[in-house]
Amino acid sequence: QVQLVESGGGLVQAGGSLRLSCASSGSIFSFYAMGWFRQAPGKQRDLVATITSSGNANYADSVKGRFTISRDNTKNTVYLQMNSLKPEDTAVYYCGARTSSYRPYDYWGQGTQVTVSS
Repeated sequence: QVQLVESGGGLVQAGGSLRLSCASSGSIFSFYAMGWFRQAPGKQRDLVATITSSGNANYADSVKGRFTISRDNTKNTVYLQMNSLKPEDTAVYYCGARTSSYRPYDYWGQGTQVTVSS
């Protein structure tokens, strides 16, 4: 069973930057796509950014131009570079993976807290 482990969260002031990492215990080549999601208190888990095995990336409108998703296949790690952070970016950020375009995201990390102060 592949495990995903997030790291890099923390407390940052508005306008600041953080880089999240998601390390997979197995090869990320086995995944059709990986993504970052976030969940604020009392809200549903929302998609932030995804990247396919071929490197195609997609972003939620709220983070376009500020966040960048990338992957390092040699390290089996996916990153989320977050710039120009806003208080509304505060949430628990989760890494997810799916093995096929026909399957939901069914591998999840434990989450990492990101808090942006105003």
